[in-house]
Amino acid sequence: MRRLTFNKAALHQQIRLLKRYRQFLPSLDLKRKQLLQERAKAQARLSDTQKQLELCLDWVETELPMLADSRIEVESLVKIRRIKTTEKNSVGIRLPVLEAVEFEPVQYSYFCKPHWVDGYIHKMQQALRLNIQLSIEQQRLDILQQALRKVTQRVNLFDKVLIPQTLDNIRKIRIYLSDNERAAVIRSKITKQKRAG
Repeated sequence: MRRLTFNKAALHQQIRLLKRYRQFLPSLDLKRKQLLQERAKAQARLSDTQKQLELCLDWVETELPMLADSRIEVESLVKIRRIKTTEKNSVGIRLPVLEAVEFEPVQYSYFCKPHWVDGYIHKMQQALRLNIQLSIEQQRLDILQQALRKVTQRVNLFDKVLIPQTLDNIRKIRIYLSDNERAAVIRSKITKQKRAG
């Protein structure tokens, strides 16, 4: 950090810095509050998706106990063809968004597989979609957490370091300048008294 100089130019520079810091701080604090709101929404969406996934898996567990029969091969019936994601700008941060999950149509014989396989395929596609959604929502939450941490650090830097330090510098410069002014007045009075006496 630069060494502080004690003159009027340095005082005006410190006053300008203080004004700039105080103008910048409210916008940073507003961004921090918006990020807090976005994080709360992301946490709620993540929790909701987790509940939906649990409900879907519970349904499969309770409604399809036939899956315990290892002779019926169902693993290859659900295949993902493509996952389409985009990015959304929220509070100045690029967040991933799940657009669509496309599944590969798997052909199987309706006579060789039990009747409940259709319901199983539908629920497994739903569970896979929810699982992918859960992963993307976790990424969103992580990105928001990181952005919130950075903005909070900046708010603290301005609020707890830069503004108090600048105020202290202004105080020191003013004291120094007023002491010099007082000393100059005293010197001039002493000089005037010596000339008069």
